[in-house]
Amino acid sequence: MLLKKQTVWLLTMLSLVVVLSVYYITSPEQKSNDLAAVKQNAKDQTVQQQSKSNTVAKDGKTTVTQVAGDDEFTALRMKLEDQRSEQKAELTTVVASTDIPADQRSKAMDQMQKLNQTAQKEEILETLIKTMGYEDALVRADGEQVRVTVKSKKQPTPSAANEIIQKVKKEIGETNYVAVEFQPSK
Repeated sequence: MLLKKQTVWLLTMLSLVVVLSVYYITSPEQKSNDLAAVKQNAKDQTVQQQSKSNTVAKDGKTTVTQVAGDDEFTALRMKLEDQRSEQKAELTTVVASTDIPADQRSKAMDQMQKLNQTAQKEEILETLIKTMGYEDALVRADGEQVRVTVKSKKQPTPSAANEIIQKVKKEIGETNYVAVEFQPSK
């Protein structure tokens, strides 16, 4: 059977797309985050200096102020993302190595997928909590423990904390311990 030129061209392009997709998926990540890490370290030092000056004494009274709450959440998110990126890089080297048995590479791939799923669930939970009327939320899942920090103008109540815990348990099913902390906003 004779194929037309257009059909051959289409099949060639499709196979090229498939080959490039496989290469992109299996290639190790590039280490272009060095500049971001330097900026992050400088930002972490600034946040630490600001957090040391959280208490201010006025006329014999001690006033506790919340300095840069959004910056703290952002710094914690970036720190968590950096840790996960390092774990993914290590797992990627394990998966790409041909010296390691296939079952260990498979376990490393499963761990990478679990890291991605955990990050996605954290983002979803943060969005859900924000839609409940809170200003900001930070969700950190670590194994069976989940820590939720909520920034709110509202007075924290046990029922609000319980509602957040129920959302977390609904989204991340394998949790045994969920801690909710409320931070007052400005």
